[in-house]
Amino acid sequence: MVQKIPATVVTGFLGAGKTTLIRHLIETAGGKRIALIINEFGDLGVDGEILKGCGIAGCAEDDIVELSNGCICCTVAEEFLPAIQKLIDREPAPDHIVIETSGLALPQPLVRAFNWPGIRTRVTVDGVVTLVDGPALAEGQFAGDAAAIDAQRAADGNLDHETPLSELFEDQLACADMVVLNKADLLTPELLEALTGRLREAVRPGVSVLQAAKGAVDTAVLLGLGIGAEDDMAARGEVHHHHDDDHDDDDEDDEDHHHHHDHGHDEFESFVVSRGEIADPAAFAERVAEVIRAHDILRLKGFAAVAGKPMRLSLQAVGPRIDSYFDRPFAAGEARETRLVVIGEAGLDRAAIAAALAA
Repeated sequence: MVQKIPATVVTGFLGAGKTTLIRHLIETAGGKRIALIINEFGDLGVDGEILKGCGIAGCAEDDIVELSNGCICCTVAEEFLPAIQKLIDREPAPDHIVIETSGLALPQPLVRAFNWPGIRTRVTVDGVVTLVDGPALAEGQFAGDAAAIDAQRAADGNLDHETPLSELFEDQLACADMVVLNKADLLTPELLEALTGRLREAVRPGVSVLQAAKGAVDTAVLLGLGIGAEDDMAARGEVHHHHDDDHDDDDEDDEDHHHHHDHGHDEFESFVVSRGEIADPAAFAERVAEVIRAHDILRLKGFAAVAGKPMRLSLQAVGPRIDSYFDRPFAAGEARETRLVVIGEAGLDRAAIAAALAA
């Protein structure tokens, strides 16, 4: 079975810092080949040029597709689908696709488009990341420059939804798998705590809320979430139905009541925990979830050797949600060990985490 190419959708209003976050992502990609689909338009279509001129290895011009004919959620069939088809048909194919939506785009129709024939079997939504402008939110706004957003609306002849910003904001949060409260360095600790709490109450259970300065979120945190958002539309249904397309997604409670994470905007760190075989995969997954909750771990991934099983158990945790499956047999001579990469905010208690996972 051909592995699907993961795609990350980055949404948020004009000025929230999407381009800055993506540039930082490219700079810290560590050799991963990332292709970009950038959706700004009219006189505001500068993101593609900024990224094309960034001089970063892995930021080749042919890795960037700029959609400049209107809001991506209103031009899915005409613009987005041909663009992503072109990227996934390339040789070699990109390792990861990052899609920066227009600030006016509704994320749900875009995510739903990944179910279209022709791309469903080849690409998947790794996760939806919503950026929030911290200082603007602190002032009771959703974007720092309302006039620029009005100009953006006027420039888009294909826009088919005159959605109030408050409703757009609710839909962006409803669809998010991760929320980044950006420009945290411009806010007081008290405001940061209050805004993070407000966002935590607005998102689905299990969605992480991070704080960031200048979009500096580690690539290991943003990419590889493995969500498959296109298969989870019922949980992220629009708060407001703006389009005339067929919405058969009813709002429903998320079955798993996950723990929320608040993360400061200091550096992220990662380390590896090694141990021997495990006896019971279900019990070990429970232990991993307990450790994640106790130590505010953001991501955990790796593999385990299960006693008596010839196959290696792959583990992936985003927050306390644990996904596991047997991926391949251990090779001849390969050590039957368990190795887990732990990712979180700087200052993790490595010794306590390692001891808990080895127990």
